[in-house]
Amino acid sequence: MTTPETIARRPAAGPRPGSGRGAAPRRAFTGRRALTILAFLAPAAVFVGIFTYYPLLTGAQMAFRDWNLSNFTDASWVGLDNFRTVLHDPVLPGVLRNTVIWVVGSLVPQFVIGFAIALWLRRHFRFRGLYQALIFYPWAVSGFLIGILFRWMFNGEFGVVNDLLEKVGLIDSPVPWLAQPSTAMVAVLIANIWYGVTFFAIMILAALQSVPDEILEAAALDGAGRTRTLLQIVVPYIRITLTVTVLLRVIWIFNFPDIIYGMTGGGPADKTHIVTTWLIQVTQRGDYGVAAAIGLMVLVVLLMFSVFYLLALRERGVKR
Repeated sequence: MTTPETIARRPAAGPRPGSGRGAAPRRAFTGRRALTILAFLAPAAVFVGIFTYYPLLTGAQMAFRDWNLSNFTDASWVGLDNFRTVLHDPVLPGVLRNTVIWVVGSLVPQFVIGFAIALWLRRHFRFRGLYQALIFYPWAVSGFLIGILFRWMFNGEFGVVNDLLEKVGLIDSPVPWLAQPSTAMVAVLIANIWYGVTFFAIMILAALQSVPDEILEAAALDGAGRTRTLLQIVVPYIRITLTVTVLLRVIWIFNFPDIIYGMTGGGPADKTHIVTTWLIQVTQRGDYGVAAAIGLMVLVVLLMFSVFYLLALRERGVKR
């Protein structure tokens, strides 16, 4: 019921946005203003077009031609022959299996260890900033350099890994980690896990710091333990961020040949080849048409994961 008292308590109606004396006048969208906007956007558009879309389109058309280093004069149109060559290559099944092992075997330990480190860093203790700097440092190093570093560490003759294992009594003689198929993939996975833990620690720590303290205090007053609070309150609260982080990391690991290329180059006997290292090998062989076909297949897979990533980002935006 409207009464004089309620009317008196209502705030006075101010001027509408864009009207009245206090509002800034709207500028008309003229042709001159449009040209000014285009002039500012043109350098970035030209740069992206030259260095991104032009190579992409050029590489895409190479996938349908007989581009080979041995004969550049006859780059005839071959249709889908390059794709058939890829699908019938005897190396492909092993490459796909190694790619799945590479992604899953890297992602799960990175997530678990990174989550544990983020929970630890969320606590307040002395020299926490120093610990954060030391843990986050590997992410600033080149992946290929990390591969070279771990190649020396896993060297079968004078590597530090064999030396430490011999001193603690776990092995009796040096293990040729990178020279035998049964241990080469383990070695590159260890290197990638060490390299990628930092990413999850950074992202999950940022997500944990967004959880309101009031929710945690209310859970503690209700008698919820740490494990229950983590699984039933914290994880659901940051679920979208975790999903986005995992999807982004899947894309990166799938398209990340640096460590493998630096440590084994895909060997021994193609036992550590993933799709992207195989692509590099085919390119070095001079089969540019086949390499372009592999690249297009990789692009399709990455686009699929990118769609899920964008959907997760959209859901996070809706939640907020």
